[in-house]
Amino acid sequence: MTLDDDMDSGSHSILARITTVLLFVLVQAGAVLVVGLTALFLNVVPGWSAEGPPAALTKPSDARSGALLLKTDDGYRDAPRLGIDVDITVSGPTARARVTQVFRNPTDQWMEATYVYPLPAGGAVDTLAMVVGDHIVVGDIKAREQARVIYEGAKRDGKTAALTEQERPNTFTNSLANIGPGETVLVQIEYQEPVAQNSNEFSLRVPLVVAPRYNPAPIVQSVDLQADGKGWGVASNDPVPDRDRISPEVLDPAKETTKDALVNPTSITVRLQAGFPLGEVTSHHHEVRIDSPDASTRVVTLADRVVPADRDFELSWKPAATTAPSVGLFREHIGDSDYLLAFVTPPAAAQASQQPRPREVVFVIDNSGSMGGASIQQAKASLLYALGRLQPGDRFNVIRFDDTMSVLFPATVPADTEHLGSAISFVKGLEARGGTEMLPAMRAALTDSGTDTAHIRQVVFLTDGAIGNEQQMFDTIAAMRGRSRIFMVGIGSAPNTYLMTRAAELGRGTFTHVGSVEQVEERMRDLFNKLENPAVTGLTATFSDASADLTPAILPDVYRDEPLVLAAKLDKLAGSLQIKGRVGDRPWTVTLPLANAAEGKGLSKLWARRKISDAEVARTMRQLTPDDADRAVLKLALEHHLVTRLTSLIAVDETPRRPDGAPLKLSELPINLPAGWDFEKVFGERPHVPAPPTERRADSDERVQVAGLKRPVVTPAPSTITLPKTATDAEASMMIGATLLMLSVMGLVASRRRGAPH
Repeated sequence: MTLDDDMDSGSHSILARITTVLLFVLVQAGAVLVVGLTALFLNVVPGWSAEGPPAALTKPSDARSGALLLKTDDGYRDAPRLGIDVDITVSGPTARARVTQVFRNPTDQWMEATYVYPLPAGGAVDTLAMVVGDHIVVGDIKAREQARVIYEGAKRDGKTAALTEQERPNTFTNSLANIGPGETVLVQIEYQEPVAQNSNEFSLRVPLVVAPRYNPAPIVQSVDLQADGKGWGVASNDPVPDRDRISPEVLDPAKETTKDALVNPTSITVRLQAGFPLGEVTSHHHEVRIDSPDASTRVVTLADRVVPADRDFELSWKPAATTAPSVGLFREHIGDSDYLLAFVTPPAAAQASQQPRPREVVFVIDNSGSMGGASIQQAKASLLYALGRLQPGDRFNVIRFDDTMSVLFPATVPADTEHLGSAISFVKGLEARGGTEMLPAMRAALTDSGTDTAHIRQVVFLTDGAIGNEQQMFDTIAAMRGRSRIFMVGIGSAPNTYLMTRAAELGRGTFTHVGSVEQVEERMRDLFNKLENPAVTGLTATFSDASADLTPAILPDVYRDEPLVLAAKLDKLAGSLQIKGRVGDRPWTVTLPLANAAEGKGLSKLWARRKISDAEVARTMRQLTPDDADRAVLKLALEHHLVTRLTSLIAVDETPRRPDGAPLKLSELPINLPAGWDFEKVFGERPHVPAPPTERRADSDERVQVAGLKRPVVTPAPSTITLPKTATDAEASMMIGATLLMLSVMGLVASRRRGAPH
């Protein structure tokens, strides 16, 4: 659909929103994204227009602030850029996010752009819109293979197209085909997600960067077949078959071309409508401005207007009253069905009054290269705090891993002064290095003799989760969890929340994020309140009058200060919902009348997203066959217009635009190194001698590459991750470019003097 066609009110709404966001982004970040580039070219080089090609740069160090350099046959030019605007409206228990990605092609080439970006793991992605010139194109949901075929056909035919694909529930790839010279294209993604709650604090997290992943090498098995005529054979089982799709190029912050740049500039606005009078509102990792239109509303914007996309944005808020609402019930009517979202927090007093049982705790700490810099300090501080919380009757052990693994004690030991002293010394001596071979450490932590039934067995796993073989981790947990409960502690500015939340779900534990050293004590204290107090177990949910499709189908245990969150599809909104469970050895019951449910937004999307997650978990737990799980995921995704591993959003402008014979070059846009990471710890030492950049061909058998980038490559364990040594090597071309640029400037000055009045 384009602006030339008749559009319904929904499409008009999308256009209005995109236009508003475009103006917002241009005002706030235009010098970086579009306006500054155009103005500079018009003012410096005579005879150039906004549609004309850009000037060659003299050398990398002459790049303007915020610029990337594109290596081409005739020198260095500004690379295609990506700017991002995030606009979120929180309505009570849910958040609706609109992410507008502004892609700028300042070159004189027709471009295909691909870039990897993060979204919340629990988000339901349901909308794609693309603006090309005066055309707006609204995307449609298709099976993944079908969407890819449509995209490739549009690319071949010279049509501008956008394709959104899920690589992981928190990692997506956008592909843009046929972006013209000097052209700006907007791509808008929308998603729905639930608000998180812990005790009297509500929060949301906006991931802004995909951290580089460690991808274990494929396991290749050679089999010697006897003299039966079949000979030798090789079987390959790759733990990360899509490694190329989740490993975008990473900018080295020390390079001249990037160290002063605002790369992937991002603006964020949160319109917080809590539904109750608000107290403290806190941004944990970014400076913000907070406006207060009324008692229950806040408008939160970045103090610096735009920031580099190098860390998660985390916002939390508390009610003005001393205690938060302990029960929430919301409804939405779509089609012939009612959708329900319920939040119920068991009484903390009842949990705290129970006598805690002694615990057997296995601590696992990641000291791989990705934990270098601030992350290893946060992890060590968190583990030292945890060791200090152990009680005399507890038992414990410590495991550390990179591409090797060490177990401190042969078996769990008493938490006495001698053993704790040894553990503290062990932890203090850890340094970040090497790869992230997480599976052996998880297997070691879950290995349980089963003889010590007097202790509750818990595994506390501290990591940034920067791996690509998540499914192997899930399979290991499903097979070995036994009586262990797994508590994941995400470390650093951009943890892999998909790995953390799914591992905690499969391990019947919780996920805690520690994003800075300042958060260690608060976040670890909250975690130990869960570890040291009994969970609410044996939970059931019963509807008195309605027939319900409930998710999760099997209710999880709930730890102290955490709510039980239920979503349901009902045939009618009648009767009540009764929840029962046990707090320690005491029964607990709460009944919610459905007629009193408040109006909610996007609940059908959240229900469908959670049902999809249920199917994926059931597949991992061998409760569904892979085929049955795929059918369930595909049916839900197509019915509710959601992006999943089996479905994609595709938008195509049906007007062919790229001229016949014009080459199409591929540009893979880079990402920032997450804040606090040490580049050399992850990718190895920087090269002293520049090497020529690699090239890869697209439709026209050509490729352009941003200079100064490095890409991880896989090496067999126990080696650390290394990178190809790419750098710049076109000094002669840059000298020519510098000369031409100087002549152009001199000519412009001379012409202006001749034309000036005397």
